[in-house]
Amino acid sequence: MERLIDKLGRRDALSAEELIALRQVLGRPREVRAGTDIVREGDHPDHSTLLASGFTARYSTLADGGRQITELNISGDFIDLHSFVMKQMDHGVVALTDCVIVPAPHVALRQLTEHHPHLTRLLWLDTVIDAAIHRQWIASMGRRTALAHLAHLLCELYRRLEVVRQASDHVLEVPLSQAVLADVLGQSTVHVNRLISELRTMDLLTWSHGRVEIMDWDRLAALAEFDPAYLRLHSEPV
Repeated sequence: MERLIDKLGRRDALSAEELIALRQVLGRPREVRAGTDIVREGDHPDHSTLLASGFTARYSTLADGGRQITELNISGDFIDLHSFVMKQMDHGVVALTDCVIVPAPHVALRQLTEHHPHLTRLLWLDTVIDAAIHRQWIASMGRRTALAHLAHLLCELYRRLEVVRQASDHVLEVPLSQAVLADVLGQSTVHVNRLISELRTMDLLTWSHGRVEIMDWDRLAALAEFDPAYLRLHSEPV
């Protein structure tokens, strides 16, 4: 809950009444193990899910069994807030690590939207930023080199984790296997390993046991052509 407040509060101030309303919409936390499908393609969920801790991934599955990850979710993210209006899910969400998740029943979300318009706009902005992240990922898949794509992913994750106090001093935890990164980048695991080695050789970062230290932020961001504007990290009333 506090990480969600950190994220929403970065963009606009929340009133005491809105904080109470946000807490009241959330149910009881539960743990899920890594590899668990939290949402399945074709589901009609009756609640949206807040990720309290861990990493999850949105994905689409192809007929041959191949998987494309289309977004990574971190602590403080609603992994499927759009299901409130979307109804049937056209993608799945899988836990990449052990996670703690919290349900937000759609009935309660509907009441929140009817009584708290400003908070509703903030949650709407959250889904709009999701869409902006998807656009950047599409641009990476279609036009950035594989090396720039990985650099962009790391820059994005650092800034997102920094907002929810899960990264600082250009150090972040990325507890994701090379197989998962391959599904993010659309590359083989062998090529992902080469890309990480190349970033190390360029003295842009160190990467060991899931801990990434960015040694030269400016050069990494330049390689990625990373502009954080799409993450809306500034305060601007909605």
